[in-house]
Amino acid sequence: MPADSRPRVIALMGPTASGKTAAALALAARLPAEVISVDSALVYRGLDIGSAKPSAAERAAVPHHLIDIREPWAPYSAAEFAREASGLVAEIHARGRTPLLVGGTGLYFRALLDGLSPMPESDPGLRAALVAECAERGAPAMHAELAAVDPASAARIRPGDSQRVLRALEVFRLSGRPLSEWQAAAAPPRRPFCVLKIALAPPDRSLLHRRIADRFAAMLEAGFLDEVRRLRADPRFDPELPAMRAVGYRQALAHLDGETDLAGFLAAGIAATRQLAKRQLTWLRSEADLFWVDPVDETRLQRLVDGFL
Repeated sequence: MPADSRPRVIALMGPTASGKTAAALALAARLPAEVISVDSALVYRGLDIGSAKPSAAERAAVPHHLIDIREPWAPYSAAEFAREASGLVAEIHARGRTPLLVGGTGLYFRALLDGLSPMPESDPGLRAALVAECAERGAPAMHAELAAVDPASAARIRPGDSQRVLRALEVFRLSGRPLSEWQAAAAPPRRPFCVLKIALAPPDRSLLHRRIADRFAAMLEAGFLDEVRRLRADPRFDPELPAMRAVGYRQALAHLDGETDLAGFLAAGIAATRQLAKRQLTWLRSEADLFWVDPVDETRLQRLVDGFL
């Protein structure tokens, strides 16, 4: 690898259920390292079982950051993640350790590694009005409005992804400029550290599908539905919260509302998780300078890391 004097950071990316946590713990056993979670569900307290949050024992063995830092009803943005993770990278290096960026949230990785284009900050009043408007008009109508004012964003945002649809409409209503125009406006600055990007993914997709099904079944055994019941019982609960749109939680709420039986919930949860993994893999294929590693190939992972540090 070319010489680079910037501090070293290792990014362990990959689809859900690909073994990122286990790989990070194995690396940390060999290195003086600390984990920075790059997962939009793990930031929330109470989302433990359904998010496959590292256990208390795993977090005690290796320092973990950006886990359990928000209540489920509190907002948390990619820009906030980038600021906090960037500060943690500097702090971990100052302690003589290697930061391990571990997770599957592509937007968080992009915000930290490539930077976000400057654009208007969220306006709580307008966002509340948009949420109410979406509830009245429906998600398809909001997406159709986005397609009229920002076709480029509408083409890449799914109609069912109401959070991103409403954010794109919010930016347009605040500024009069499409979100896609803001995103194309500025080149990202050079990051202050050098990163090794590793994608953990089984070469056989059917193996990943089996891992997803096995993990979802294990979540049910561990009390996932009881976890969702506790969240739903809180007076601050809102099914439209970003936390509740996490894969698995949305399907659990539908089941608890009587929309599916247990078998239907299990099938829907597994299918949604597989779709998430597919989207994550699609994003990873667009990343440059990425090394693909089979999760069971510990030797290749170690060689990459040893050659980088």
